[in-house]
Amino acid sequence: MKFGRLYLESDQQLIFDRVMLTTSPLERMRGLLGRPEPADNEGLLIEPCSSIHTLGMRYSIDVIFLSRDWRIVKLVTDLGSLRMAWCGAAHRVLETRAHGIARWRLEPEMKLAWEDS
Repeated sequence: MKFGRLYLESDQQLIFDRVMLTTSPLERMRGLLGRPEPADNEGLLIEPCSSIHTLGMRYSIDVIFLSRDWRIVKLVTDLGSLRMAWCGAAHRVLETRAHGIARWRLEPEMKLAWEDS
């Protein structure tokens, strides 16, 4: 697992200051299962990935689908247990605490930037 930060590319506003990046197929399959709910500034970045599920999850999450160039292509808010979400245009998926999308006013077409920690 690697760690990094995500910024809004337009104004370099820090959005998530503790993001875990999956580095193996096993980490991608596990996702947030069995992990505590992320804090407001945390997330799990899964790549490559274009679909996720919440089977076995004990809390809701927000899901941000990102293209290869880090552009937001789809947003899913408050995804509860036993659900699936997918986006064919996505190259990576960021799973975050529920209601984070609204708090940061994220919208499709916004571009994020990754920085290693």
